[in-house]
Amino acid sequence: MSCSLVRAKWIVTGVQDHHTPQVVNDGALAHENGKVIAIGPFEEMRRRYPEAPVTHHPRHALLPGFVNSHHHVGLTPLQLGSPDYALELWFASRMSARDVDLYLDTLYSAFEMIASGVTTVQHIHGWMRGTYEHIHGAASAVLNAYRSIGMRASYCYAVREQNRLVYEDDATFCASLPPEIGRPLAEHLEQSSMRFDEHIQLYRQLNEENAGHPLTRIQLAPANLHWITDDGLTKLVDLARADNVPLHMHLLETVYQKEYARRRTGTTAVGHLHELGVLGPWMTLGHAVWLTEEDVELVAHSGTCVCHNCSSNFRLRSGMAPINQLARRGVTIGMGLDEAGINDDRDMLQEMRLALRVHRVPGMDDDDVPTVPQVLRMATEHGAKTTAFRGEIGRLEVGACFDAVAIDYEAATYPFQDEDVPMLDVLIQRARQKHVDTVYIGGDDVYVQGRFKHIDRDKVLGEIAEQLSRPRTAGEEARRKLSKAVFPHVKAFYEHYLEAEPARRPFYML
Repeated sequence: MSCSLVRAKWIVTGVQDHHTPQVVNDGALAHENGKVIAIGPFEEMRRRYPEAPVTHHPRHALLPGFVNSHHHVGLTPLQLGSPDYALELWFASRMSARDVDLYLDTLYSAFEMIASGVTTVQHIHGWMRGTYEHIHGAASAVLNAYRSIGMRASYCYAVREQNRLVYEDDATFCASLPPEIGRPLAEHLEQSSMRFDEHIQLYRQLNEENAGHPLTRIQLAPANLHWITDDGLTKLVDLARADNVPLHMHLLETVYQKEYARRRTGTTAVGHLHELGVLGPWMTLGHAVWLTEEDVELVAHSGTCVCHNCSSNFRLRSGMAPINQLARRGVTIGMGLDEAGINDDRDMLQEMRLALRVHRVPGMDDDDVPTVPQVLRMATEHGAKTTAFRGEIGRLEVGACFDAVAIDYEAATYPFQDEDVPMLDVLIQRARQKHVDTVYIGGDDVYVQGRFKHIDRDKVLGEIAEQLSRPRTAGEEARRKLSKAVFPHVKAFYEHYLEAEPARRPFYML
């Protein structure tokens, strides 16, 4: 690929600090073979590369491509019949979900992500039934979908060893149920079980098969403290450090998980991870809602990353992560859309606005609350650091991958916007998905003015609609029946789980 120039009214190369974006006015970016090779004022770039073709975005801001640092599925749980219950009940309700072609399912959410400027996704797969061969095939289908559409993906299959439905041993919980429920539930959970050595085998096999694919990489994911043993967790961290790949671990998403950690370890979940020696820059804690003040210090001191899933935390009644406290201590904080955003879609522009708004605690000091540059950095550079592409994406700078989104500023601000408000503040607070003009991934303009370059969106959506219009299979009906039967027993399990009211209280101001 020969050198080309992309010119824009503004190029936001990254974020300098809490209040300061780095912006080149009437800038141009030179790229070749998917990498940024130079950036600066257009006239300078034109002199340096006089023969290079120019793509001009005259009314636009060009930003680093957004990174969705925490993602699982295509069609949302709500679409597949599961309302926004509290997380622990949600697990039971989602047993009834329809079987969906994973290649099509992955494309479904990729369409939504790319259309809102997301160029890289951390896809945390798992919770599947079937043999090792079936799960390997499913993982391959997910990876192939991202490669087909031209999207960057950091993939991991979450390791679960225990406590697959409630925060108790599977066999113990199933034995506590009436036999007509406990027996089929035990069979269902057994179908969802994969040995630890098989998880490692899957990671290694996917890594080998992924060699040479520039858009996809494989990393590791201990699913959550209640889902993994201490031995399994430390082995995964040792493997990740040996292979120099990151880990992403759900942790303290709900107050019930906080109480589980206390019962299992006698301390906090983060305190326990610290004692095991598994915290560090290689680890990202997904959600991290129920941290204590001491936990925040441990996270910051160890260089551990956090992924903020604001919409998901609200939808599932999980709470609100202490983002202000983490940011004040210099923690790397990414941003994830999880299963879906507040509007049951994957709109990163909207997610940035939500994170910007909900942490505005009372007071007048701007350093106490998120700023537009901060949330942009969460959705770009910091999110990038949680993926296997860390150091290569998240900023527009020489040597980085040319992953970028061009947003039509004039369309977003029509009919008027006073120029006293900084451009980036206006753009992040006013731009909608419809104002995303072009998305570049590795220099490839995969999305231009509502059309995808490599995949026919209408055809894919039509195939999904046709497949799910068919009647439920016998297996789907059986799971639907089992889900409804198990649901009240799961709810009863947690009825007295929280021993004292203070357990429900976060240390930070809501």
